[in-house]
Amino acid sequence: MPVRLKVIDETLRELLKPDEFSDYCPNGIQIEGKDEIKKIVTGVTACRELIEAAIKEEADLILVHHGYFWRGEEDTITGLKKARIQLLLRHDISLCAYHLPLDAHPELGNNAQLAKLLGINLRAPLDVKKRHPIVFSGDLAVPQSFSKFEALLETKLERKPLSIKGSCEEIKVVAWCTGAAQDFIGLAAESGADAYVTGEVSEQTVHIARESGMHFFAAGHHATERYGIQALGAYLSKKHSVAHTFIDVPNPV
Repeated sequence: MPVRLKVIDETLRELLKPDEFSDYCPNGIQIEGKDEIKKIVTGVTACRELIEAAIKEEADLILVHHGYFWRGEEDTITGLKKARIQLLLRHDISLCAYHLPLDAHPELGNNAQLAKLLGINLRAPLDVKKRHPIVFSGDLAVPQSFSKFEALLETKLERKPLSIKGSCEEIKVVAWCTGAAQDFIGLAAESGADAYVTGEVSEQTVHIARESGMHFFAAGHHATERYGIQALGAYLSKKHSVAHTFIDVPNPV
């Protein structure tokens, strides 16, 4: 049975509490299409390739982690943005996006789902002063050497990480934050973690890792953020009895 877009929006807002975040983009419905939703397609980023794939899937709603209207970008709807939005409107497909609220959710979020994938038992988050922490920490179910953990990341995420070797022989405690969270490496080092995992790396990140002695892994922005959106789509599918398909558009970053 189809479900109204408004009902899905209410479910997501109650679950993810977007109004409690100061984010870089609007969370929720970004492009409004048809009112009745029979099929949801999820993906990491609302690029043209995902939209075209969703059209082939006859989706009514695209739900992503990275949507549109980012702070600091050009306000006008021109060029590539115009082409993407025009395609959505032409096919009457809605677009919903959840950024930081999806990173932070303690069960369905990107960080929680990455822990589940890698076999990490959650500890208290590192940024506990925040209302919704996004820098997680935990214990590996099975402590591993640097090379074994590096291999685990490559196997699970289907991407070889950029790895900086630290000083400890066995990784027991891991800190992580998915996506572009390399700036939290100092917080991870101060916590005493044996390793820090995130999506991206900056020039100074390498020096901090080397000087702190903590293992560092840049495992891919896209690769680390594929799992929260899938879990969210599965949740909506079960709750509202609508079809759901995750479409992965590979991205080496």
